[in-house]
Amino acid sequence: MVDVCLLGTGGMMPLKDRFLTSLYVSYNGKAILVDCGEGTQVAIAKHGLKMSRINLILITHCHADHISGLPGLLLSIGNSSRTEPLDIAAPESSISILENLMTICGGLPYTVRFYGLPEDRQVIFSADMIDPLLKIAVQPLSHRVPCVGYSLIFERKPTFLPQKAKELKVPVEYWKKLHCGEKIILEDGTIIAPEDVTEERKVPLKITYVTDTLPIDDIGVFASDADIFICEGMYGNPEKKASMNEKRHMLMQDACAIAKCAGVKRLWLTHYSPAEKEPSVYEETLREIFADTLVTSDGAKLTL
Repeated sequence: MVDVCLLGTGGMMPLKDRFLTSLYVSYNGKAILVDCGEGTQVAIAKHGLKMSRINLILITHCHADHISGLPGLLLSIGNSSRTEPLDIAAPESSISILENLMTICGGLPYTVRFYGLPEDRQVIFSADMIDPLLKIAVQPLSHRVPCVGYSLIFERKPTFLPQKAKELKVPVEYWKKLHCGEKIILEDGTIIAPEDVTEERKVPLKITYVTDTLPIDDIGVFASDADIFICEGMYGNPEKKASMNEKRHMLMQDACAIAKCAGVKRLWLTHYSPAEKEPSVYEETLREIFADTLVTSDGAKLTL
C-alpha cells in the first residue's frame, strides 16, 4: 500500500490555518517528501507522520515557499538519531542554492546527497533508497525559474501462485526468486520463468505532482492515467487568467482540463493563493469540467 498525505495546500506564504504545499508519501516504512516550505516539519508532526522515515526529498523549484523549511527539517531529522544518508533531487541549477541554504544547518550527523535533474527533458530514475520497484519520472515545467513535476510510479509484483509452482515441481527455496522476477533452472535443466508461476503483472500505481507552472501540453501526457493527480490551482476565478499567465501559474479550471485530457482517476487541487480564503466554494463548478475533483485542505490523506 502507498499512503499519501498532502501536508499543506497554500502557496506564497503560510496562513494560520493553511500550511504551504508539500506532499508526504510513505511506502514500506520509508517516505518521500515533495517540497519543503516554511513550517513543513510542523505540518508533518501535526498530521501524525514521522520525519525519521524520510529517505528522499524531491524539490520542484527554488522559490521560498517550496524550500525555506529545509534547514529546519534536516536539523530535526538529525535530532532523531539518523546516521544513514538522505537524498535530495532537484533541478540541476537549484543544487547550488540548496547547498548554500544548508550552510545554516551546521554539522549534520548524516550525509546529504544531492542529485541534479535535467531541466530541458523528461527523465526517469530508480528510487532504490525507497524501493527497487519505485521509478520517478521528472517533467520540466514552465515557471519563472527552472521547475519540474514528478510522477511516482510504483511497480507491483504479480501474485505468486504456490499451487502452480508445486505442479511444476519447483522447490520452495526458489519461490522468492521467481516472485522477484528471476528465472530459475531446475536440476533436470528445465527453465522456469516468473510468468509460469505468477498471475499477470499488475498495473503500476502512479502519483503525479505538478505545481507552479503554466498549463503546458506536456503535463497531460506526463500525468496520463495517474491514480491521483495533485496539481496547483492558485485561483478559481476565471477573471484571474491573464494574471496567472503573466506569473506562470494555473487556475483551478486549467488543472481540471488537464486532468480530463490525461484520463487520471482523481484530481487533488492545491497551492492556493492566500487571497483564496475558501477555495472549496468552486468545487461544484469544477466538477462540471472533471467529475472526480477535490479542492483539498491540509492533511488530505489517501491510501492506494
